[in-house]
This record gives sequence, C-alpha cells and structure tokens, in this order.
Amino acid sequence: MTVTRATDRGERIEIRQGDLTEMDTDAIVNAANNDLQLGGGVAGAIRRKGGPKIQAECDEIGTVPLGGAAITSGGHLKARHVIHAASMQLGGTTSAHTLRSSTAHALRIAAQNGLKTIAFPAVGTGIAAFPLRDCAEIMLREASRHLAGPTSVEKVYFVLFDKEALKVFEEVFRDIQKDTGKSE
Repeated sequence: MTVTRATDRGERIEIRQGDLTEMDTDAIVNAANNDLQLGGGVAGAIRRKGGPKIQAECDEIGTVPLGGAAITSGGHLKARHVIHAASMQLGGTTSAHTLRSSTAHALRIAAQNGLKTIAFPAVGTGIAAFPLRDCAEIMLREASRHLAGPTSVEKVYFVLFDKEALKVFEEVFRDIQKDTGKSE
C-alpha cells in the first residue's frame, strides 16, 4: 500500500491505493447517483459488502438533489457510516459542478455529524466517466478548503483503486501544495 501524507493542513489528507470498502473510518463516501440506487462500481461494492440495510436506508431517504449528499449507516462495513455524494443522475455523467458540490456536501455532513475520519474514492471517474486528473484537482481542493475552516474532521483519506489513479492524485496533490506554498 502506497501512502502520501499532507503537510500543513497538516498530515490531514492522506492518499493511498486500496479497497475503500475495507476502510475502518467514521465514514466512507459512495460515488452515488441522486436516486441513491446502489448499482455498479463503488456503489455496487458498498452494497455487496455492506449488506441490504444501506440500500434500505437510501430508499427511505429517496432522491437527493444533484450535487447533494446523504448519510446512512455503514451496514456490515468497517466504516460506521456511508455518505452518498450524488454527483450524477442514474445512468448519467458527472460534471465539475456536481463533483465539487457533492464533495463539499459530503464533508459538511461529516462535520455536522461530528465525524473525525472520512474516506473518498475518485468520485465520478468510473461509470460516470469524469476525467481522473480533473477529479483529483476538484476533490483535493475541496478537502483542503474544508480542513482550513472549523470542522470535526481530522483526517481525509483518498482511497484509489489502481496505481494510475494513485499516481494522478499524488501528482495533483504535490502541485496544489506548491501553489498553496506560493500564496502563503
């Protein structure tokens, strides 16, 4: 497992390759559609490992706005909660706006619930076909922005499925840190 740690927003962002559904965190984030139907990709893995309780809770919530998010229990997962970041419609694609908004909403929901640790996948880059580098840029900047303010969140993990995604997130994160260093 490869791990990259943040400096300054201080050891609070960690990038690693692995299985999101194995994370022992307060919450993992589902790359969700706004109907909260756990179909394929990350959502399918969460459904299979977490059990039917998560989908049942999603059904009780119903549809959420595009760019929104909702929280359920973690079912049988190690994570205590799943935050469903609705970056696309069922069968649709993710846009920069819905990715930015759903990432920010997921972080706000974590803070509103007093959660300390949260793990994200590369939301929207699978079934929804959003470009990986753009995803990394948006999600890492949103996490950094959130951590700069008052929040209960102490650690944000980005758990990437393969080496290519890991490499892209690490490169983008280094670039963001350089940019941040220049402006401070």
